[in-house]
Amino acid sequence: MNLPWHFAPLRGERVTLDLLRADDVEVLSTIQGDPAIVRYMLYEARSREQVIAAIERDSAHDCLERAGDYVQPAIRDADGQLVGTLYFTLVSTDDRTAEIGWLLSASARGKGYATEAAEIFLRVGFEDLGLHRISAELDPRNDASAAVCQRLGMRHEAHLRENMWLKGEWVDTAIYAILEQDYRRAHA
Repeated sequence: MNLPWHFAPLRGERVTLDLLRADDVEVLSTIQGDPAIVRYMLYEARSREQVIAAIERDSAHDCLERAGDYVQPAIRDADGQLVGTLYFTLVSTDDRTAEIGWLLSASARGKGYATEAAEIFLRVGFEDLGLHRISAELDPRNDASAAVCQRLGMRHEAHLRENMWLKGEWVDTAIYAILEQDYRRAHA
């Protein structure tokens, strides 16, 4: 693997990924504070104070070097407006694996931003870091995220039934993943 890897802003055709900033508080509070938007996330809707703490915590993570390291950049549209966040964490350096996830504002959904942002990080993972496998774990009721995984060329590998008690109910987990060889074949 090519580690350590230090985050720098990444640009796509319509999105830019950069670190969260203090001036993102209002927009991120609207996103993460909405119970409908965070319905499938591992956390409840966040207060403004919790969002401030999350920005401080997540903006300090800008290096991938060992298992558990993560980056959580902002996803910004062509006008530089915050439309969501992306999560990318090293699961194992020995096995060369990582996990990816995303969260978008209600107004940004259905516009391809999550797909483009995730595609940027698949490229980073496979081409820059030398990963073997990148996975996504999500609630299978989250049809939009499942569709993003499919557009990225990820395979539906598992459906774990009622494996987690979350927000007052037993929930399932779907696991999607893509291997380096499949990524390279699709991008040849």
